[in-house]
Amino acid sequence: MTPTYDPINGTPVSSTMTWFSDSPLTEQNCSILAFSQPPQSPEALADMYQPRSLVDKAKLNAGWLDSSRSLMEQGIQEDEQLLLRFKYYTFFDLNPKYDAVRINQLYEQARWAILLEETDCTEEEMLIFAALQYHISKLSLSTEIQDFTNESEVDEVEAALSNLEVTLEGGKADNTLEDITDIPKLADNLRLFRTKKLILKAFKQYWFVFKDTSIAYFKNKELEQGEPVEKLNLRGCEVVPDVNVAGRKFGIKLLIPVADGMNEVYLRCDHESQYAQWMAACILASKGKTMADSSYQPEVLNILSFLRMKNRNSASQVASGLENMDMNPECFVSPRCAKKHKSKQLAARILEAHQNVAQMPLVEAKLQFIQAWQSLPEFGLTYYLVRFKGSKKDDILGVSYNRLIRIDAATGIPITTWRFTNMKQWNVNWEIRQVAIEFDQNVSIAFTCLSADCKVVHEYIGGYIFLSTRSKDQNETLDEDLFHKLTGGQE
Repeated sequence: MTPTYDPINGTPVSSTMTWFSDSPLTEQNCSILAFSQPPQSPEALADMYQPRSLVDKAKLNAGWLDSSRSLMEQGIQEDEQLLLRFKYYTFFDLNPKYDAVRINQLYEQARWAILLEETDCTEEEMLIFAALQYHISKLSLSTEIQDFTNESEVDEVEAALSNLEVTLEGGKADNTLEDITDIPKLADNLRLFRTKKLILKAFKQYWFVFKDTSIAYFKNKELEQGEPVEKLNLRGCEVVPDVNVAGRKFGIKLLIPVADGMNEVYLRCDHESQYAQWMAACILASKGKTMADSSYQPEVLNILSFLRMKNRNSASQVASGLENMDMNPECFVSPRCAKKHKSKQLAARILEAHQNVAQMPLVEAKLQFIQAWQSLPEFGLTYYLVRFKGSKKDDILGVSYNRLIRIDAATGIPITTWRFTNMKQWNVNWEIRQVAIEFDQNVSIAFTCLSADCKVVHEYIGGYIFLSTRSKDQNETLDEDLFHKLTGGQE
């Protein structure tokens, strides 16, 4: 089931067609899958929307079917409706040239996650997502965009070569040898705040040095060669943006794992570019990567482009836009956000944000939406209600592509993080439905699942570990046997 794509319009061809066999999709050459659906009416959105706590979100994730058994074995009848979704939040090689279908399906999934608040975001971010949706729905309606055949024919080999060229040029270094031997470092004045009970946030300035995967800070620049006030190792930490562009607030919240839970540290930057550099470095360090990694510069640019979309524009152009507006603004935001604003006020703010994306081509706008979704703190976390062995109360378990997080069910605050890279083994006791996991340094945990069958959680862990084995070779064939071995269980 290796999909191959039409080089011009990104729709699946050849072997992938057999997925749909005698369905009407085949007659339309599947191109219908590359187009987003028109926006839902505000009434339809309101019917679908339900405010959800973490526990409610955990219950929603119980519905995943078992990958190792057929639909019929799981009691699915003919004519029964199922939801088709990307289950694992690890998306490889999204290429606008070839992946129009996959990008559109991911865009639709991201759009609904935002509209129904399955993934939380700030109001400022909600308006950016609204502006991108508005832009995409406008472009999708225009006939020139839909007629792919008008585009100049692209020779497949030429397309592959230019794509390879872009990939190879990705992180151009001025001096390759220097790039290999020197791990870059960041050094600058930032402000720091540590949470203490009964104390209001008071940020204090220090001289910070970011090297490898650690941050050290000193009272001032002159003391850099001596002992730091403290050194923070960011490997395995949680990195959360704390940003309000309109209010010129560029903060980074770090949750650093320690023996008895998480240390909370806040950093405050002065401006966008400083924030983008330090935020990107923190994100990479949390995954055990340094700024020498080729993904550092793209990460900085991603963060900057998202911040620029948040920049507020002058109201004059927006006022003229409102006169000839063809928008129902409540279609593009969650019902809860729509209730807070008058329709005209909401439309003005969406049009204001739209000016930053108005020149984007269709597929690029969808990609930008997906990337903005990926940058949200809650992105890619799937929640389950569990009871840890030895505990007297229920907790939330968050499963992500690279880690497990134990979260307090009442407050939503992370308690502990365990990374898959430190995992030695995991197994399931199918009789008592208990998942047991062993990590490095003699750390072991065990829990029973309360909101779903433990097979669902087992399959998530196995699936993400399977995806982490993928090599960078794009011609690698899918090892289905290994996937079923890691996710199937021994029932």
